[in-house]
Amino acid sequence: MKTYLFPGQGSQYKGMGTALFDEFPEITQAADSILRLSIKELCLDDPQQLLHQTQYTQPALYVVNALSYRQKLKENGEFPDFTAGHSLGEYNALESSGAISFEDGLKLVKKRGELMSKAPKGAMAAILGSTEKEIREILEKHALTAIDIANFNAPSQTILSGLEQDINKAQYYFENGPFKFIPLNTSGAFHSRYMAPAQLEFEQYLKEFTFSDLKIPVISNVHAQPYRRDDIALNLAKQITHAVRWSESMQYLLNQGDMAFEELGPGNVLTKLISVIKEQTAPLSATKPASRPAGTLKEKPVPNSTAPTANNREHEIAALNKRINDWNRTYPIGTKVTVKGYDGVMTSQSKAVILFGHRAAIYLEGYNGYFALDEVTPA
Repeated sequence: MKTYLFPGQGSQYKGMGTALFDEFPEITQAADSILRLSIKELCLDDPQQLLHQTQYTQPALYVVNALSYRQKLKENGEFPDFTAGHSLGEYNALESSGAISFEDGLKLVKKRGELMSKAPKGAMAAILGSTEKEIREILEKHALTAIDIANFNAPSQTILSGLEQDINKAQYYFENGPFKFIPLNTSGAFHSRYMAPAQLEFEQYLKEFTFSDLKIPVISNVHAQPYRRDDIALNLAKQITHAVRWSESMQYLLNQGDMAFEELGPGNVLTKLISVIKEQTAPLSATKPASRPAGTLKEKPVPNSTAPTANNREHEIAALNKRINDWNRTYPIGTKVTVKGYDGVMTSQSKAVILFGHRAAIYLEGYNGYFALDEVTPA
């Protein structure tokens, strides 16, 4: 299986997308018309030094990410099994899934960048080498409750967000402990309570747009689970004030089975994070599964006496992949199904995937969870 990842703000640089704009002139012209500027000139030359201003950074990254996706499809013609994007990059994940058009996505990103750029002066900082629990204990102990956690990038990499004076005050307490505190070069307290006015206005703007069914599952920053069509507008609004649950999102994808990741767009920040997350995350078999909503697939532990050997494991994965591929070829997303033990007809909301590393499952609309293929029958 493969997941395409799209980076967010912070990955931009002058010269990004050099070979892409002339390759896709119609998309480039559409971007120019919406933004009322030359996207190629902004990204390649940046004569007015606008590229690092939020209201220009976000549309520029969205366009380069979108062109990078088209270039990848042009090269190999292969669609991914999943997509995900970090903050702004989530708009590219949704666009690549067919949930929004390129043009609508760019309009949303343009508005988002404008609103976020008007937020009160804020600051952000990365905390390295600590857990969420340790960070929250320090914040509470020193009455730094006006600071929010903005990003869970990896098990040991967390981003704080808040007013400038609060972030500066927090630096003392973190630097006098075992952790590393790195102030970030940002102008606002992104993904925090201080973005609430931007969220409220963006909610109203979102009402002007409609969203289509997702042809490829997209993992949400807000809850680290696949998007549902009915929740797209709500999640995009929440994303402005809520933490980016990136580490949890990547762990979700890693738990689907043999997953390859490819970062599309400028830089390799997300590729590096994947390596860190893999190193710092215990194998699923060594941890107790988290509780899941009623109606979702439950993990069944494998007794030690019957633990599979490496060769058996390879055969098991091969058989699962064959079954999943057979299902996905025959039954597209949106297929009506019945489930053993449940009344009525449900609708598939994702492709079939490997869940918990050893079970074929599919996400069903309306139940916020996965069901084993053994229990599912096409209606």
